[in-house]
Amino acid sequence: MLQDIMPGTEEQLNKEMTAGYIGFDPTADSLHIGSLVPILLLVHLQKAGHKPFALVGGATGMVGDPSFKAEERKMLDEETLAKNLAGIRGQLSRFLDFNPELPNSAEIVNNYDWFKDFGFLHFIRDVGKHITVNYMMSKDSVRKRIEGESGISFTEFSYQLIQGYDFYWLYTHKHCKLQMGGSDQWGNITTGTELVRRMGGGEAFAFTCPLLTKSDGGKFGKTEKGNVWLDPAKTSPYQFYQFWLNASDDDAAKWIRIFTFLPKEEIETLTAQHQQAPHQRLLQKTLAAEITTLVHGADEYAFALKASEILFGNATTEVLQQLNETQLLQVLDGVPQVEYSRTGMDSGVDIVSFLADTGIFPSRGEARKMVQNGGISVNKSKIKGIDASITRDLLLNDRYMLIQKGKRDYFLVKAV
Repeated sequence: MLQDIMPGTEEQLNKEMTAGYIGFDPTADSLHIGSLVPILLLVHLQKAGHKPFALVGGATGMVGDPSFKAEERKMLDEETLAKNLAGIRGQLSRFLDFNPELPNSAEIVNNYDWFKDFGFLHFIRDVGKHITVNYMMSKDSVRKRIEGESGISFTEFSYQLIQGYDFYWLYTHKHCKLQMGGSDQWGNITTGTELVRRMGGGEAFAFTCPLLTKSDGGKFGKTEKGNVWLDPAKTSPYQFYQFWLNASDDDAAKWIRIFTFLPKEEIETLTAQHQQAPHQRLLQKTLAAEITTLVHGADEYAFALKASEILFGNATTEVLQQLNETQLLQVLDGVPQVEYSRTGMDSGVDIVSFLADTGIFPSRGEARKMVQNGGISVNKSKIKGIDASITRDLLLNDRYMLIQKGKRDYFLVKAV
């Protein structure tokens, strides 16, 4: 989890309880799995006896960080920021211990609190004079934007000064001596250590973690549907579990060291066992179990496991019947849906006609052949012959029916 580290940082952490912080970007009302690495850095910091601060950028969210971005991003209004801050606060409390009786209890701070009354003239006089333009332009993230086609606005150019002042403020008011973050933040973080030294006459420290990538070159934390969120309303626990379960062997071997708290020896044993029988996907299953339980809890992990059995295992009709409508639709998200008249099921309809009328098969002949070959299941129960009848009592939640065609093709029939 270590990319760059400032000299003296390790000695400081071994010397005394040290307060350290990471900034979180409030551009959405939920964090996504890309935020898990910095969150886990704070968790490790607290587990080691140090004091973690999570800084939510209410002020910096209005400006936008230019670090290695091709263009300026949309600025947020105060109402949106307030909503996003509340969501992020709630999520961080799942991972960090905020018990005020602890000497190293976690705290959340919002930089809007110290910037809202800080006038522009006072800022450029009291802060801006300590950092040269040459120093600011030497940062890779800024230089690339200046040399690019879109350039960089003064608003974004000033970002590193604003973030640097955050570090100075936390150093002065919260005795915070360490800032952590992704490797793309190194320039902003070191500007903060400079301000602590020049404005406060103090010493501050820094380290960064690598930015995660996928072995296939794809962006970590992204799927075809977009970000994998920590909010279960945006990414269901089942979909969250599936993301980790579908990791490649190379990614799983890397990610299990970052996203779990398993001992090193156990991870090495798991890796060796996985290499002996990669088809069993032991690394992926362990990774998915650990991270889903951490983020969503044991009950949601158990549901995700049960849900996976429905599409990829030997789940029974009883398992399907235990799911409420929300859970059922989560599990079957992406499964093609077809509609069928509810009244058409009142007196029962033969399975062959049903399969053809819904369009699951293009003709009765093909449907009949598949049924006769034992290739059709309704709600995970195999249809034994063409004399089977489809009736309303087969509907799940009085609305849905799961048809399996062959080994892997599923259709969700919705009664209308």
